[in-house]
Amino acid sequence: MYYIYMLRCEDNSIYTGITKDIKKRMEEHFSKDKNCAKYTLRHNAKNLDAVWQTENRALASKLEFRIKHLSKTEKEMLIKVNNLQESLGDKIEVEKYFRKDLTSFI
Repeated sequence: MYYIYMLRCEDNSIYTGITKDIKKRMEEHFSKDKNCAKYTLRHNAKNLDAVWQTENRALASKLEFRIKHLSKTEKEMLIKVNNLQESLGDKIEVEKYFRKDLTSFI
């Protein structure tokens, strides 16, 4: 399984990434571990806003790519309403992604 996630940073920017181990990756981002992303090292990850799960890296990469190309407003709306179909339905097969409950990762 792969996870696609959206992190809110202290400057209110949104970082999007993929991982196989979401708990480990969050520890890296929040502790500024040597393996954390350069972006979150500079922008200070504040909280996890959204997580989706899918079966393979190819699908995860497609969703990550599409999210990264959304405007800030579109990203905020995706986090708020949790509707991949509305946000990206014309670009990806949204039924292959499952939104995960954030409480299980925090």
